[in-house]
Amino acid sequence: MPLPLEGLLVVSVEQAVAAPQCTCRLADAGARVIKVERPEGDFARHYDHVVHGESANFVWLNRGKESLVLDLAQTQDKALLEAMLAKADVFVQNLKPGALAKLGFSFARLRKDYPRLICCSISGYGESGPYAQRKAYDLLIQAESGVSSVTGGPEGPARVGVSIVDICAGLNAYEAILEALIVRATTGEGAEISISMFDGMAEWMTVPLLHEEGGAPFKRIGLAHAAIAPYGVFKSRDGADILIAIQNDREWRVLAEKVLGDSALGTNPKFATNPKRVEHRADTDAHVAADFGKHDVATLMQKLEGNDIAFARVNDTALLSRHPHLRRISVGAPSGPVSMPAPAPQRAGKTRSYGAIPALGQHSEKIRAEFGRKAV
Repeated sequence: MPLPLEGLLVVSVEQAVAAPQCTCRLADAGARVIKVERPEGDFARHYDHVVHGESANFVWLNRGKESLVLDLAQTQDKALLEAMLAKADVFVQNLKPGALAKLGFSFARLRKDYPRLICCSISGYGESGPYAQRKAYDLLIQAESGVSSVTGGPEGPARVGVSIVDICAGLNAYEAILEALIVRATTGEGAEISISMFDGMAEWMTVPLLHEEGGAPFKRIGLAHAAIAPYGVFKSRDGADILIAIQNDREWRVLAEKVLGDSALGTNPKFATNPKRVEHRADTDAHVAADFGKHDVATLMQKLEGNDIAFARVNDTALLSRHPHLRRISVGAPSGPVSMPAPAPQRAGKTRSYGAIPALGQHSEKIRAEFGRKAV
C-alpha cells in the first residue's frame, strides 16, 4: 500500500530538533525529504556520540531523509536550492530569523514565484513582534513561557527533562503542513506558515495561566497534585517509588480498605473528602507512606492493580529500556542499525517501515545531477 504522502517533495533547510521533528514525520508518511545541511553538517550531528558514534538527537529525527550539503554563500548552490524549490511541494526552515531572506529566499518571494509551494518557518517568537529577532532555544522558551515556573518542586523551577518546546513546535508544523496540503488539494494554492515556539508553549500553559488570572496560581509541588490528595509518590519497602492518583472519594475508601487495610480511615471525617484530605495532606500522605513501606514493590503493585487503583512506577531510563509496553523500530544508520522507540500511531493491519539515517552529504551527487547542477 502506498504511504499517504508518497510523491510529495519536501525541501528543508533545517538544524537541531524542531524542523527535523516535523520533516521526520513527513518522511515517515512517505514524502521525499531533502535535508539541506551546511558543509559542517547539522550541528545536532555533533551533540554527542552515544549511539555507536552518532548523536542520539540526530538518529532520532532524521530517518528516511536525503542529505544534501550546500554552501548558500555560493551562487551555484543557491541556484540548486532554487531549482529544488521550483519542484517542491513543501519548504521548511528553522534558521536564525531573517537568514534565508537575506540570501534571497524570502517566503513572500517564493510564494509569488511558486504559488503551489507550502512554506513553513519555525522560530522562537514568530515573524513579527518585539522578540521576533531573538535567538531561541528549548530551555530559553521553557523559561520565557512560564513552563519552568510550574515544573519542579517548592525549592525552585526546573527544566522539563526532554525538549518539549522543540518537539511541540515540530509537531505543530507537521499538523499545519498537513492542513495546508488538504486545502491545496481543493484550491491549488500553497500557504505561508509561521510556527512560534513560544506560542506553542503559551497554549500548553493555558490551564496554569487561567488559574493565575482567576486568583488561584499553581504552586510547584514536584511529583504531586496541588488540588488532589493522595496524589503523589510513595516508597515501597525495597525502595521503589510508586505514584498513585486517587481521583475521588470512592477510590479513597477502596484504597483505605483494600490496600491500606483500614476501612475506618476511608470514612474518617478528617480524610473522607478530597478537600479535607488536601487540608490534611501531611497526615493523609503519612498514612499511605506507612503502609506502602511495609510491602515490596511487586506485592504493592499487585495490590494496587487488583483493586483498580491508578498508579505508576516512577521509572528511570534503565527501567524504560526493558518496559513491557515499549515498542521499538530498527532504523539503518551509517554506523549500523539503531533500535529506538516506535512512533505512537498504530494502524490496524498495516506495518510501516522506516528509512535510514543519512550520512552527511550522502545524496549530494545524486541530487545535483537530478536538478541539473554540477558540484561546486
